[in-house]
Amino acid sequence: MFIVGNLLHALATIIHWVLNIYLWLVIARAIISWVNPDPYNPIVRFLYQVTEPVLYRVRRFLPLGAIPIDISPIIVLLAIFFLDAFLVRTLEDIAIRMR
Repeated sequence: MFIVGNLLHALATIIHWVLNIYLWLVIARAIISWVNPDPYNPIVRFLYQVTEPVLYRVRRFLPLGAIPIDISPIIVLLAIFFLDAFLVRTLEDIAIRMR
């Protein structure tokens, strides 16, 4: 059973790092949106291509009529924090109990 425990621990670590990288990508996208970025810049294009699918799905469910600012990055960041606290910690706890 320790093999499955080690596998779950490794999976939790990978998920944690992927969530952290995506968190910083969303933060960079939000900061870049405050200025007028060059749409042909490869870094700006990469940030938009990576984050737009998730932000678009969140924006579909938000009532944007009354709020003049885009709060979808904040909601995505909260979701990332939740997944990191809940999913990663749960996988690590299961891995520890299997050892």
